[in-house]
Amino acid sequence: MNHQQRSSDILVIIPAYNEEDTLVRTVQELKRHTPYDFIVIDDGSKDHTPDIIRQEGFPSLRHAVNLGIGGSMQSGYRYADQNGYPYAIQLDADGQHRPADIAKLVEEIQTSGYDMVIGSRFVEQSSYRGSLSRRAGILYFHWLIRLLTGERVYDPTSGFRIVGRRAIEMFSRTYPTDYPEVEVLVSLSKRGFKMKEISVEMRNRQGGSSSINWSKSIYYMLKVTMFSVIRKSFS
Repeated sequence: MNHQQRSSDILVIIPAYNEEDTLVRTVQELKRHTPYDFIVIDDGSKDHTPDIIRQEGFPSLRHAVNLGIGGSMQSGYRYADQNGYPYAIQLDADGQHRPADIAKLVEEIQTSGYDMVIGSRFVEQSSYRGSLSRRAGILYFHWLIRLLTGERVYDPTSGFRIVGRRAIEMFSRTYPTDYPEVEVLVSLSKRGFKMKEISVEMRNRQGGSSSINWSKSIYYMLKVTMFSVIRKSFS
């Protein structure tokens, strides 16, 4: 555990699981483009990610076991809440999110009054070209969210997001576990939080490998659908 003194109003949360190939480049790029505080959440990595964090002196929290992206983000939001940050951003360690676009997210949330601003590949035309199966899944969740909440979210699986203080406080108390992005949107809408998408460019993973395969994708879609319906109906 390696903490830092708060020096800005914005905390960038970097969830990392086995990201030895990309973590240093991601943090270096973040430092080039923003002055904001950051914390790496090492989610029980089994490669050299913990060694890299120690060698580089990155502010960090480490999970003894792998909790998944939801557990990592909740740890980050708890840290943001405990240290009084007004805003928190998720930036994936694999290099898909461009730190140069963080300024757009920050400006939008600070001037619009929204509780969450999502960096979207699809709200406007961009150069992103994911696989057919990935794009089909994104379209499926777009219609699921629209059916359950009436919200039009064109990139519902995007993890590139900034949230304000109210959402930080909520997420520090409760956050979905393994695949949280879609469930979070349904939960926020149910509670009257305001969300907005803005266009950003995203890249393919810059190194390492995704932990999601076909069987996990099917599980993901079924689980998220079930829990999103439950959250809409009973939360």
